[in-house]
Amino acid sequence: MDKIEGSVLRSPADVRGFADFDGPLYYVPTGFIDRADDPQTLPLAGGRRGFSALEIIRRRENGGAKSMILPLLALEGWVQNSGRVDEINAVIDRLTGNRRAFANQDMDSSHIMGIVNVTPDSFSDGGDHNTVERAIAHGRALAGQGASILDIGGESTRPGAAAVSIEEEIERVVPVIRALADDGHCVSVDTRHAAVMAAAMEAGAQIVNDVTALEGEEASLEFVSQSDTAPVILMHMQGEPGTMQDNPRYDCVVLDVYDYLLDRIESCERAGISRDRICVDPGIGFGKSLTHNMELLSRLSIFHGLGCPVLLGASRKSFIGKIDPSASPKQRLGGSLAAALNGWRQGMQILRVHDVEQTVQALSIASAIGTV
Repeated sequence: MDKIEGSVLRSPADVRGFADFDGPLYYVPTGFIDRADDPQTLPLAGGRRGFSALEIIRRRENGGAKSMILPLLALEGWVQNSGRVDEINAVIDRLTGNRRAFANQDMDSSHIMGIVNVTPDSFSDGGDHNTVERAIAHGRALAGQGASILDIGGESTRPGAAAVSIEEEIERVVPVIRALADDGHCVSVDTRHAAVMAAAMEAGAQIVNDVTALEGEEASLEFVSQSDTAPVILMHMQGEPGTMQDNPRYDCVVLDVYDYLLDRIESCERAGISRDRICVDPGIGFGKSLTHNMELLSRLSIFHGLGCPVLLGASRKSFIGKIDPSASPKQRLGGSLAAALNGWRQGMQILRVHDVEQTVQALSIASAIGTV
């Protein structure tokens, strides 16, 4: 059992029961509106969007979790009677506080990260940009379409992907990174290997994007720590790419992923990587079933409670194909845009996408509608 079951609150005792629970509580902003200066809302992660209620979740002793939703107007009374005043005040500070710039990118609004796979076997575009010249041209095109970050990867992490040697991965990504960084673009390197991180940063990459959250190699955590200023994206993945989709299991996927990312943040802080250098990614599609992905997508805003920018990477992922089996990876634009808009609505600071031009247009229209 890994779903969150919303409870029907019939009396004040139902509400008090959450506060009386000995274990941790988790807080999910909901009831979103576009104007964060509304007096009945709070700003979401310091951005223009606001939230008007909190879903409060606790684990069940026998697995899974239950939740209740409190409007902000009722929250203060509950907090005063809960014995958790300091806890909830700290959570509200993290949920509402301004995010510091990440790799010199302002985190008050959603940024588009364009995907540049210099690989022959990535799940949706393998081989499309599998030469240095084509990859550089593609990165420049994505930047021209509105991508403020370009994510360069030289190893496919799709389920069952073949391993790539460190040397080959470096040969694939470094010339591309150097050219795009020399153009003045903000570049991240998508790798789980410390040696590739080092070569990429020397070539001009500004961000390390690691699907193993710096756990893949012991040297990775040490490298980012010693780099002093390098921002890092920590992603959740259950298992490893070759087997991660065999039989993913969770007690409660939303809370399990949250706890994992919190643990990784704290490990990074102990190693000397400050929280303002960290972005988190719940890892849609990495060791998750369709149900797991849907649960995460419905409660992405919980991750603002970690006090870091949040990245959503759902573009062309297999969960779209499971909902629409007729759609091959390159025919998943509609599903990708739906996921991106859902992430934007929940305040995601970075949206990692293949289809930059279409995503920029969708966000522009959604934003314009919200300001009418």
